[in-house]
Amino acid sequence: MRKEFSAVIERLAKEDESLVFITGDLGYNALENVRDVMGPRFINAGVAEQNMVGVAAGMAYKGYKVFCYSIAPFAVYRCLEQFRNDVCLHNLPVFLVGNGGGYGYGIMGSTHHAIEDLACLSGLQNVKTWIPAFADEVETVVETMVAEGRPAYLRLGAGPKTPEGAQAIGSFRKVRSSEAPKGTVVALGPVAANVLKALESSEQLGSQFDVYTALNLPPDLPTELVQQWGSTGNLLVVEEHVSIGGLAQQLSVRLLENGASFRNFTSLAAQGYPDGLYGDQSYHQRQSGLDAANIQARLEAFLTN
Repeated sequence: MRKEFSAVIERLAKEDESLVFITGDLGYNALENVRDVMGPRFINAGVAEQNMVGVAAGMAYKGYKVFCYSIAPFAVYRCLEQFRNDVCLHNLPVFLVGNGGGYGYGIMGSTHHAIEDLACLSGLQNVKTWIPAFADEVETVVETMVAEGRPAYLRLGAGPKTPEGAQAIGSFRKVRSSEAPKGTVVALGPVAANVLKALESSEQLGSQFDVYTALNLPPDLPTELVQQWGSTGNLLVVEEHVSIGGLAQQLSVRLLENGASFRNFTSLAAQGYPDGLYGDQSYHQRQSGLDAANIQARLEAFLTN
């Protein structure tokens, strides 16, 4: 998604001189096009994320719209206080961009993983978090962030293109339909590709489950989705994020408030480091049961219960 991100920033920067881009000494071989177009509006703050966000808040207060870029854990955890106090409480147009959300940086270990980032940010005042599942969603997301002009966080990963026929409903997108669904799957971010792989590997499952992706936290859940999901009786939530403060927890509150009930409600979420070891992203997904094989097994269990 980083390629799509840099392309839309380059285009918007040519159209809007109020845009500023600050990087925390990252983005090599990815953001040179942005640097060349923006000139002095492209700033390398160095390894000083707290200062980066403080400077961004000051510039936003003076009328600029500022992107702050780093890998996800550095963009979120190192400057959480500055983003909360300087940006969110003043409702300023500063946009954190974290690359490699979830276990994206794999073998580099826990210091480079962001599996609690959405819990940290989605509860702050005035902020909206954006978690595209597909690479071609990034352009529209960035355009919307700039247009809304409010505090935001964009979590980037490695995702395929959106399946044909996807339909936006509130902060969700329906990406796979069945004629008479016996269950619903809601995925957060690029791990949606594992869900689609699980369904494509089984003709039986593929014809019996609807699949949605969630684009925002906190979620905007339309009443029609509450009714549709509740009517199937089975709901599986899949996210590369810890369960506390994640999609399943936030979604369950909205569903309960609207009177939905399910025969089976299952949450698959990041489990941290069960064996104390590090590996690539797929290794950690398997450790957490976020791989296609385990997703398929959970959906098969729905049909037998």
